[in-house]
Amino acid sequence: MDKNNPLSQFITVKSNLALTCCIGMLASFFLSRVWLSSFMAAFGLVALAGIHPKKWFSDKWWLIGFAWLGMYGISFFWSDNKADWLNAYTVKSPVLLLPLAFALLHAFSAKQLRIFTMSGCIIMLLVVGYSLHFYLENPTYYAEQYVYSHIFPTLPDNDHIRHSLSISLFVVWCVYAWVFLDNRLQRWLVGVTVLALSVYLHILAARTGLVVWYLFVFLWVMRYAMKKSFVAGVGLLAVLCISAFVAVKTIPTLEKKVWYVTHSIELYKQGNMQSGYSDIGRLISYKVAGGVIAANPALGVGSGDMRTEMLKGYDAKFKEVPQEYRLLPHNQFFIVMLATGLIGVVLFTIWVIMPLSWLKDGKRTFYLFVTWFVLVLTLLIEPMLEVQYGVFVYLFFLLWIRHAIRTGENIYRHD
Repeated sequence: MDKNNPLSQFITVKSNLALTCCIGMLASFFLSRVWLSSFMAAFGLVALAGIHPKKWFSDKWWLIGFAWLGMYGISFFWSDNKADWLNAYTVKSPVLLLPLAFALLHAFSAKQLRIFTMSGCIIMLLVVGYSLHFYLENPTYYAEQYVYSHIFPTLPDNDHIRHSLSISLFVVWCVYAWVFLDNRLQRWLVGVTVLALSVYLHILAARTGLVVWYLFVFLWVMRYAMKKSFVAGVGLLAVLCISAFVAVKTIPTLEKKVWYVTHSIELYKQGNMQSGYSDIGRLISYKVAGGVIAANPALGVGSGDMRTEMLKGYDAKFKEVPQEYRLLPHNQFFIVMLATGLIGVVLFTIWVIMPLSWLKDGKRTFYLFVTWFVLVLTLLIEPMLEVQYGVFVYLFFLLWIRHAIRTGENIYRHD
């Protein structure tokens, strides 16, 4: 297309603005809820500029997202607590915007993807450096705090779950992006970033991010063994296992985290239901939620009344659990069913599974599958989509890599 053509210039301006918004979203995720919302809204406006609304309905994933979120909307009519209903509904509003915006956005160029990758590396290294300095100032204190599952400070807002998950997913992106890096400096920056983030995840010892990291590396090694060299793959797997063992024995925070998890499991096996332990608290929340759901299977209790009904469930079955440990179920499927019943959870499940259909859209969809798979796993253990940070991480990393694969296969050197 002629670069002097007005349409070509319009697409170029849109693409550059969209890229700026994506970098802004990633940076503001760690810094400011307000800025994160602003950049998401700006990205949506830029991506949809000049797009006829009729094209909106061509993206089936957006339509299913619209449907299950609509169930949250109409639960207004059977929710007594309208303030909680509004919060539960509005925090998910990016589901109505980001999928549509990414689906209708023109492809980024290889140069633009390199700019995003380099910018992301700098952002991640700064964020990790900020967090790590707390630990390095007093490593003994923070290592001991891990006995109580207290992790050293992180951005954003000490949300170490979304923090560690975003770092692991960025590692996945860096490995995917390696093939279109075009000079030694870029490869050095990305390589150093991947190494630094990997070491940091072990020091942070947040289970979500660490499990995602190990799962990705394991799947990558298995893929390498099948496609390249079985012997080398087995060797890499052995190195991974040995490295994990050494890390547990030499990194104090990780050692304490492993102790905490195994201790919680032993307590649970003994019938000890101390809700102060995070894992046991999760299991209790599942049991309470199961009772509430069984009593309201069709339409749920309404997204505004989830906390009220869960508190009643705790009073009925686990009265001894202190108020501060009375949780919403740490499972997104349970929460959707609790709020909207069978209809809502069926629509939500279809929405969650539908990205598997994207795997036919490109040659390097292994990385898309891994991103999708680990995000679905987080839905099983966390209420990811009930908080702004979780909604952003889930949508952004999944849609970003899908967009890169779907629209840009021609710029990559296939492996």
